[in-house]
Amino acid sequence: MSRSIDYYFSSNSPWTFIGHDAFMEIAQRHALKVNYKPVALARIFPETGGLPLAERPPVRRRYRLVELQRWRDFRGLHFNVKPKHFPFDPTLPDLAIVALVAQEIDPTRFMRLVFEGVWVEELDLASDEVIAELLAEAGHDAPAVLAAARAPTAEAVYALNIQSALAADVFGAPSYVLDGEVFWGQDRLAVLDDALSSGRASYSSNV
Repeated sequence: MSRSIDYYFSSNSPWTFIGHDAFMEIAQRHALKVNYKPVALARIFPETGGLPLAERPPVRRRYRLVELQRWRDFRGLHFNVKPKHFPFDPTLPDLAIVALVAQEIDPTRFMRLVFEGVWVEELDLASDEVIAELLAEAGHDAPAVLAAARAPTAEAVYALNIQSALAADVFGAPSYVLDGEVFWGQDRLAVLDDALSSGRASYSSNV
């Protein structure tokens, strides 16, 4: 029986973008069922001690820019670490992903276009028109997906994702939760891969 993993992320997280392809390769290689759970970091941070980028000390903001360059090159990506439309409200693209998943449609193509739209093409992902264009490019019925994204059901699932994230001790994005063990950050992917390969028992804070 295949294992499943909860994938907590936000459409405006550069670290989710940087690790997305590497994570999907690991998931495919280990035949994992991925549970896509976009979350609103603005709702997660106040509960877990995190700070929005603008409120972080300058030294941490400077180091973030260095890390973005470092991991961009390590992963073989090409993007602007200071894109024109960042930060932005990720609610609409996140809800579009929720809507796709609810219809049992693989959201990965759309997610990749969203990430590239922000960091490579420097599009305004808070724009309805841009999201519609990316949905269509990914091969989806854009009007139908957007209608579903704005429905109360999608908003309810989005809210539930926040609650399940907090219950799982998730405090940032991306986070990968395997059998109750949280792997926070795309820089933990090698450790996640090792855990899957070894078949070891999950680690816990209850030691």
